Amino acid sequence: MSYRSVFRPDLFRDRAVIITGGGSGIGRCTAHELASLGAALALLGRKPDKLENVRCEIVSAFPQARVSCHVCDIREETAVREAVAAALKEHGRIDGLFNNAGGQFPSPLKDISLKGWETVVRNNLTGGFLMARECYTQWMEQKGGAIVNVIADMWNGMPGMGHSGAARAGMLNFTETAACEWAGAGVRVNAVAPGWIASSGFDTYPVEFQALTKTLKRKVPLQRFGTESEVSAAVVFLLSEAAAFVTGACLRIDGGVPNARHTWPLTPHQRSQPYNGFPLYQPPAWMGED
Repeated sequence: MSYRSVFRPDLFRDRAVIITGGGSGIGRCTAHELASLGAALALLGRKPDKLENVRCEIVSAFPQARVSCHVCDIREETAVREAVAAALKEHGRIDGLFNNAGGQFPSPLKDISLKGWETVVRNNLTGGFLMARECYTQWMEQKGGAIVNVIADMWNGMPGMGHSGAARAGMLNFTETAACEWAGAGVRVNAVAPGWIASSGFDTYPVEFQALTKTLKRKVPLQRFGTESEVSAAVVFLLSEAAAFVTGACLRIDGGVPNARHTWPLTPHQRSQPYNGFPLYQPPAWMGED
């Protein structure tokens, strides 16, 4: 069974897209959807086996797909420069960048070490800047393109993950700045802000944090978690020609969480039906538990 995208099959024919963090979760899902729409892909990540697994999945589903894998730590400037150059050499162009890679760990601010703080900021802010800058200087400055940056539901602060909240807020400001500075080159820069998405990334958190996470859907006006496909669809739209007049924007994918208020009790319901176009999608292991 192939990806059930809402977009037309040849939307990205003759286009090449780089996806960071392409070996799992939202990056993997988006890679499958873009491949189903005809895109050539360069998957970047730190673990070659995970990248190769995704490449094999895609080629199995879409035998004509062109997918390359590039091992890269986005926190390292030289590695980023070389990985972007390798992707460009492999595919001959870079029409899109999905700045998806990142990572964080739960902790109150008082317990975050300098090393922990700097690691998360480099993952979630500096690395995205380096990737965007290299895609711009190596190709898009002359040929145009589209960049989509992942941030997070960090509005009004991010207690328990203040390092990530600060970095994600910085990435939003970077997105808005780049949208202005790079518009003259025909480059659009936007962001997506996923909320609580039922992605494999949740399985990496401690058991006690997973227990808390299971209760969070009660705080969502739509009363459920989001799917990887719902994030992917937003990314694909922003990368596509349909978003030709959209730049400097941030598309929230969060079920309305920032709109919830203490003065308004949320109604329990099951009226919001999730969209899942990815046949290989597997929710976090704990989701089926009570």
